[in-house]
Amino acid sequence: MDITINIKDYGELTVRRGATLLEISRQIGEPERPIILAAVNHKLQDLCIPVTGPCDVAFLDISDPNGYRAYQRSASFLMIYAAKTVFGKKARIVIEHSINKNYYCELLEDIEVTDESLERVEQIMSDTAAKDVQIEKLALPVEKAIEKAEEFGMHDKVSLLKYRRTSNVNLYKLDWFYDYFYGQMLPSAGYIKSFKLEKRNKGFILRFPSANNDYQLTEVTPHNKISEVFAESNWWARVLKVDTVGALNDLISIGGVGDIMRVSEALHEKKIAYLADRIHQEGKSIVLIAGPSSSGKTTFAQRLCVQLRVNGLRPSVLNLDDYFVDREFSPRDSEGNYDFESPDAIDIRKINEDLSALLRGATVRIPDFNFILGKREYKGRVLRLTPGDVLLIEGIHGLNERITEHIPHENKFKIFVSALTQINIDDHNRIPTTDTRLIRRIVRDYRARGADPKRSIGMWPSVLRGENLNIFPFQEEADGFFNSALVYEMSVLKQFAEPLLFKVSKLDPEYMEAQRLIKFLDSFLGVSSEPVINNSILREFIGGGCF
Repeated sequence: MDITINIKDYGELTVRRGATLLEISRQIGEPERPIILAAVNHKLQDLCIPVTGPCDVAFLDISDPNGYRAYQRSASFLMIYAAKTVFGKKARIVIEHSINKNYYCELLEDIEVTDESLERVEQIMSDTAAKDVQIEKLALPVEKAIEKAEEFGMHDKVSLLKYRRTSNVNLYKLDWFYDYFYGQMLPSAGYIKSFKLEKRNKGFILRFPSANNDYQLTEVTPHNKISEVFAESNWWARVLKVDTVGALNDLISIGGVGDIMRVSEALHEKKIAYLADRIHQEGKSIVLIAGPSSSGKTTFAQRLCVQLRVNGLRPSVLNLDDYFVDREFSPRDSEGNYDFESPDAIDIRKINEDLSALLRGATVRIPDFNFILGKREYKGRVLRLTPGDVLLIEGIHGLNERITEHIPHENKFKIFVSALTQINIDDHNRIPTTDTRLIRRIVRDYRARGADPKRSIGMWPSVLRGENLNIFPFQEEADGFFNSALVYEMSVLKQFAEPLLFKVSKLDPEYMEAQRLIKFLDSFLGVSSEPVINNSILREFIGGGCF
């Protein structure tokens, strides 16, 4: 029996009831880029899924964020399969973190990674892709899935899967190897057209292609400083035995999360005190604090002020937003909208004049930006720096040298703040830092601004584009780094975020992303926000903070 479906950018198509999305995708011709995923009625689906009734279908390629994530997962699956072929089926391969959208990976338990062994892994990947081996999706009882995880030495997944609320769990199978991924996969290894392994430090980089039609590999720009922060965080999580969500859930289930909360907050305080000591010892008078959206810059600045005062200094805080140009002079993006994330939205000449005057000991009138009127105003606020005074300047462009181009380097101390996730869902499913920050933002925007979660989700791609242009290129310029992530925070944020995400309707364009985040949060056991200390970074988002 035939049915009629509506395909985005194609129109109506009559297909056999029960035809898979993969079969249907082959009926519509050869697209510019290979189709690798589908959205059926705004719900992400693997191409192996059959269509049983009339529906709206959008086919996705690598240029779509969800398509790109599916490519990364599938290439990772292929790499893990090949690595276990080389090093043994119970070898522990860990995807640690992302570098320029590529993955840094390590083999644990004293397995040495050499150029020769990496070549063998890459060759097996290439051979498997050339044979176009199928990636099968299997629904197994949770008990059977746990048995498979134990068979392959994946104890991280054993801990994770035992908290599943459903009776079945989806595993993916490639040849003889089974694995769990919490997102969709490509139909077969032949779709994984481009990848490369490169030795790096103790592990290696798994390189992915860009979204271009020719699937060229993305560059691996050295990010030595930020990689050191990731390495330190990963080491710390392993020492405390909370490097995966399953391990965190184990602690929560036996009532041990309180200790981890206290240790996590103590680590934050120790890092902030260390940065304050450096600022004091190096005699810096201007501290520039930058970082992406929802990284906790505001609370960090206030806590840094406290630690600077402990060192006998007198800190003041200045927000770069108060130096916005009047709205009529604001730059616009390619679509004609105001681009408030461009450095040209800041009156660079004026802030350099004011900072230079402050360093000379002059008294300076400090502006306040009226966001309702879109104008800079002066309401009698003045500032003067004397010996022992430190000026903290908070804003997304703080690391961009243009903002303080006339200020001598010896006066400045630059700090990059970001939420660099310390744990992963399991060894093979990493938690993107962008997901941590998006959930923080959804919760904060609703609590503090009454913003609908749809609006927060809808704006997020634009926010990320601005960060990639104006923030991340300057992160290696920082003198100090602060990782604002808390190992326990998703278990707390879950209570606030889930009800908001469930409000997003199936008819909304943001539904697909909301569902993805709900599925992500489902891995965590919930924790009450009551024990969270009142000066925690987390309080900036859930409320109840002392700042």
